[in-house]
Amino acid sequence: MAGNKTFTIIKPFAVRHGYIGPILAKINDAGFRISAMKFIHLRIEEAKAFYAVHKERPFFEPLVSFMASGPIVVAILEKENAVEDYRKLIGATNPAEAAEGTIRKLFGTNLQANAVHGSDCDENAINECNFFFSQRERF
Repeated sequence: MAGNKTFTIIKPFAVRHGYIGPILAKINDAGFRISAMKFIHLRIEEAKAFYAVHKERPFFEPLVSFMASGPIVVAILEKENAVEDYRKLIGATNPAEAAEGTIRKLFGTNLQANAVHGSDCDENAINECNFFFSQRERF
């Protein structure tokens, strides 16, 4: 899976504001293939488990609450050099610092409501895909 797959979440803020379609269009236009996708609502326990690597950080509890505040879209994306290319497409974590035309610049408002999550390395992409999708769901 390393190298040609990555994982994304369209976060509650973006879902709530009707940005699913425009974000998916940007992903498709950038040459990614969506190989699996779900529309779900995380429970607090699931959000805590997914973001467990940040449990000692001061933003952990607000992040968990935010991610469980409404529906999200999770997806596995495929493309050569997927992680790096998707990180370029989404832009800096802080939308105010993101490059023009990136997903976070277009659809995010602040660090927490930055529209999307994207895997930061191939190993995390694998782990994140496995967290949300069974082997059978990945095609």
